[in-house]
Amino acid sequence: MSAEEGDWNFYLRTVSNSARDSNITNGPASDPSLLHAVKKLCEFCKREDKTSDDLVARVYPHVNKLFQRSVASLSQSNSSNGLLLLGILQFFLDFGEVVLHDADPSLHTFIRSCLSREFADPIVAAATLDFLYVNKNKLLISFPNLLPQFFPLILKLTAWNGGKLEKPFLKVLPGLVSPGSFLPLFPSLMDLPILVVALEKVERSSGSLVGNNIASIQKSKAPEMLLALMDEAYTGTTIGERGGDESEESSTINVADPLFLELLKDENDGLVERHWTSPGIAAVLQAAKNSPQSDRLKQILKIAPRLLDAYFTIALRDANSSLICALIPILMTRISALFPDQNYMYEVRRRLLEFMLAAFHRSPDLIPLLKKPIIDRLGNAYDSTEKTELALQLCWAVGEYGGGGPTHKDAARELFESLELLLYENLSSSRLGLRQEAAVNSNRKSFSKSSQSRLLCFVITAITKLATHHRELLPRARVALIKALSTGIKEATKWSHISRFTFSANRKVHPSMIFHYQMFFQEDHKAT
Repeated sequence: MSAEEGDWNFYLRTVSNSARDSNITNGPASDPSLLHAVKKLCEFCKREDKTSDDLVARVYPHVNKLFQRSVASLSQSNSSNGLLLLGILQFFLDFGEVVLHDADPSLHTFIRSCLSREFADPIVAAATLDFLYVNKNKLLISFPNLLPQFFPLILKLTAWNGGKLEKPFLKVLPGLVSPGSFLPLFPSLMDLPILVVALEKVERSSGSLVGNNIASIQKSKAPEMLLALMDEAYTGTTIGERGGDESEESSTINVADPLFLELLKDENDGLVERHWTSPGIAAVLQAAKNSPQSDRLKQILKIAPRLLDAYFTIALRDANSSLICALIPILMTRISALFPDQNYMYEVRRRLLEFMLAAFHRSPDLIPLLKKPIIDRLGNAYDSTEKTELALQLCWAVGEYGGGGPTHKDAARELFESLELLLYENLSSSRLGLRQEAAVNSNRKSFSKSSQSRLLCFVITAITKLATHHRELLPRARVALIKALSTGIKEATKWSHISRFTFSANRKVHPSMIFHYQMFFQEDHKAT
């Protein structure tokens, strides 16, 4: 017998003996040599010779029994089973066609039974992302719904284990996006910081999610609590009262709050409304503003905007117009519902607005389709700073793309009327000196003089450009500009002169000209 044949027989005996062991308490993962043996057997089976299929046929029964035994021992084993099960899954994916083994049930079993318990283990988390990336093409072709179905759990392990998994996750992210997961994935990425808060809450309330070894995790109440929370989310059953006294800090957040139940799910069950107005979430956000941030939370606040960048890149490249059209209203709503960290809010809002404008640039016909949410957002332009900024960008897009183009005259007229109303409201508040009252008016508490001037310039620009796309609106546009001139308001007068020049020259305002004049008005306003 050659040395190679001896190694083969040794590894096969190791796997076979463990597969026949009936001791559930002492699971297969407690033997560190098993993982090495499974990997070596895979290497032998991958050799391109006449005996490779025979080797696979001899190995498969033992590996399959080992998989079943490992799964059965999950609830009682004191060792992590994740790496061993990943090694066996790799065998199933590589040689499933040879032995007619459908790997789909095995993959679901691993994710639901093992990964849901061991996601907090950084080694298992990193190995899982590596496994998904290496087998990305196989999974997308043979099991296209697997990753989109379990994207919440993949987000959970990424959020909990921090920056070390950012790059591996970005490699896997395209596989998470499908028609069924595209929309639910967006709020999940937006809410990664509050997901971390929820997981930290579970850790503080019921014990550590991760320790020096898996035994400490298994003995703690945290995995059971997560499973109980998910059970309530799926079945509607009530979580039992936990014994013992709770500290004031731990009772601040109700882990049965609908948003927490939604965040802690492992599977995608479609787009669900996020309950940002619930008392529990209000308490979380207030506590987050007033409490020191953990290192894990600080990391995810930096990572989440970059993950959104990748998501938007995939969206513009792969998503159809119907999905983008459904996404933009959600984006408009979420621009004022973000985790209360100043830098995070700035970075995320900037990306949301950039994506929205890029989507309108790619498909201008989205504007007439979205005229109702656009008109609603223009009507809320005075409510807060972030809503003002959203209205500014919507004004620019409506004017730049002519309300969707010359074939959408009805939508353009409705949008024009909304811009007219916004202009007259702006002029009226400026003339009556309501800027000073903005500080005490509950609906305008964040509306500053600078924002009002910028909004005025954008509205006049949009009216002018919309009228140049739709000539039937020119008379109404001239009336609006004359009214702006007659107010004597400095910014309105300047911009109205420019717009009248545009009409007289029968030309459209070039974007670069708009930009330079807007900058001029802002600088002039600062100087005065």
